Amino acid sequence: MGQLIQALLNLQAVESDLAHVKGKLRLRQRAVTSQENHIVKLRSDWDSLHNQANERKMAADGLELELKTREEQVTKLRKDLNTAKTNKEYASILTQINTIKADNSKVEEETLKIMQEIDGIKTESDQIKQQLEEEEKRLEEIRKQSDEEIEKLSTMMAELEAKRSEAAKDVPAKELTVFKRMAEQYSGDAMAVIEEHGKRPPFSYICGGCFMSLNAEHANALSSRDEIRNCDNCGRILYLVEQEKTKA
Repeated sequence: MGQLIQALLNLQAVESDLAHVKGKLRLRQRAVTSQENHIVKLRSDWDSLHNQANERKMAADGLELELKTREEQVTKLRKDLNTAKTNKEYASILTQINTIKADNSKVEEETLKIMQEIDGIKTESDQIKQQLEEEEKRLEEIRKQSDEEIEKLSTMMAELEAKRSEAAKDVPAKELTVFKRMAEQYSGDAMAVIEEHGKRPPFSYICGGCFMSLNAEHANALSSRDEIRNCDNCGRILYLVEQEKTKA
């Protein structure tokens, strides 16, 4: 294996470790964000239920006020019964009283229904509030664990970045540019081994990164020249591992 390919493989080893650490760091950061979003959703649900309860309470208060007004009307009409001068007038007032009482019964039923709805909303609201308190405690635990892990991973990342910079010194600028582009595109997986298949020539070749077929020209070139060869499909930098051929 040539000096250039070996230098690239050394850089790839560090890049892979760095990509792994970065991935773990992102997961830790997302754990906090995910829990925060969960709590925001619970708070939104609780606020919505709280508003519903207030709206239904206002509706119930309105009905109770209406019922009180109607009861006052009934009281007044009953007094009017005592001063009615004719049977017709008496019957008319009595009809009004009965009508109001019938309507009052409907208002009472509607008020009772609303109060039952409020009780149901309050029960659900209390459950969410309890869940919210539990999730907020859990968030503090996740933050504490994440802060410790993030600090540890950040230190590891800084050390690996320093190692990557050191390893990159052995790679020429042009080739390093190609490597960086591939590493960025494939999350640190910039290189791929050429897999050789078959017991005897002609062998077939596969890219170890995308698992697509490769032209034998790549393997032939890398077996004799120290240069960058890119997979025709995924673009990864190819390298060849010398394999002991089994005799027929």
